[in-house]
Amino acid sequence: MDNFQIETAQNISIEQNVAGIGDRILAFIVDMAIIVMYMIFSGLIMTGTSGDRGSEIMYYMVLGLPPFLYFLLWETFWNGRSPGKAVLQIRVVKKDGSRPEFSNYLVRWLLRFIDITLTSGGVAVVSILLNGKGQRLGDLAAGTTVISEKERLSIHNTLAVDLPENYQPRYSQVSVLSDHDIQEIKNLFNKARVEGQHHIILALSKKVSDLMDVKLEEKPMEFIQRVIMDYNYYTRQ
Repeated sequence: MDNFQIETAQNISIEQNVAGIGDRILAFIVDMAIIVMYMIFSGLIMTGTSGDRGSEIMYYMVLGLPPFLYFLLWETFWNGRSPGKAVLQIRVVKKDGSRPEFSNYLVRWLLRFIDITLTSGGVAVVSILLNGKGQRLGDLAAGTTVISEKERLSIHNTLAVDLPENYQPRYSQVSVLSDHDIQEIKNLFNKARVEGQHHIILALSKKVSDLMDVKLEEKPMEFIQRVIMDYNYYTRQ
């Protein structure tokens, strides 16, 4: 899984975890399975309708329109997710991590006919692999990407963090915080960073600086990372 850094208007650096090509393919398979089941179920229900022209038009609309608009409607009204994306915990976002607008979803949906439909997904796969930011042609045109919201299990999911040799702490005021405080700060910080929730990191940095009674002179993300590391430094002494 690749990742890349973005810088927001609030000077917060956010690491986006790009959704892997495997997750995107599996999400597509799940969505296609749902579409096929819908068409089979709807077809069985509509079979009993009369054979006049009006019924024929209704038949094709019921069977064809929802699958045709499936990805556009789900992603627009479910915050960048389709059922398949939700199962695989991936989501469409703008390149700056914010929520796309309808125009962004529309552009990437229109280009999926080139990316996926006409080329059986070949163009999309090549674009994603070469781009490095999880973007197929539709994403490049729409200014979007697809990120993973899965939590990465590592030492960073615990209270402890690795400190470099000869680490020099900056905030002795971290002593006013407890283990529980640091764990909560770390959990909020990691979740906000993965999901690109810049406002949460900004609010968290202000709250922590107030609790420690220090002046916030670093970027919010750097400040929170420094606080976590300083706390680990002092509690190991």
